[in-house]
Amino acid sequence: MKLAETCVVIPTYNERENIVRLAESLRGLCPELRIIIVDDESPDGTGPLGEETAKRLPPMRVIHRKGKGGRGSACLAGFEAALEDPGTRAIVEMDADFSHDPAELAETVALLARHDVVVRSRYLPGSRIVDWSLRRRVFSRCANLFARRVLNVKLSDYTNGYRAYTRAAVSALEPDRIESSGYIALSEIAVQLHAKGLRFAELPTTFVNRRRGESNLGWREISCAIRGILSLAWKGG
Repeated sequence: MKLAETCVVIPTYNERENIVRLAESLRGLCPELRIIIVDDESPDGTGPLGEETAKRLPPMRVIHRKGKGGRGSACLAGFEAALEDPGTRAIVEMDADFSHDPAELAETVALLARHDVVVRSRYLPGSRIVDWSLRRRVFSRCANLFARRVLNVKLSDYTNGYRAYTRAAVSALEPDRIESSGYIALSEIAVQLHAKGLRFAELPTTFVNRRRGESNLGWREISCAIRGILSLAWKGG
């Protein structure tokens, strides 16, 4: 598939320092690339700045949500909006803080010609994680090893939010069955689509810890992720 047929969904919360640079980077890849920002009423003004940027870099739009609803539900809202455009054949989710490299986008989307879901994994040969603390490395690695052991989807990385989906894959999702509004929604989506028989592929990635702004991943999100994986395993995920 081509970038001209792709929509990138970017959930944001307090990403004022990053959102313009990211939008410009994406627009530089392809003039026709669709961009959807889903902002959770960021106190730093990410939403209004996104609107200004959208006027300058169409096709781009901003969805404004009330309150901090979480990354998972933000992406689902963005997916729904992406499907409104009949010309969209591929949908990508990525973070706003440049942890996910826009330069990897074209390769990711191209693989959708043979697969339904493509995950950029931090835990494949050739992958790199830059500037993470030892504590975060250990937690992420252990959480993903645990998820791989107890869930049926044979992924090396369940929790990296740099993914590409075919239009058919996103259309097959049942959002009402996604219980988590946070990061664990990534695992729920993978389990749900795998159960429907969709084809998964992984590619290595270089994951860079954010350079600007503050991380939105706290102990609350971490504990929710652990509980979410256990819940999925209990349900027979």
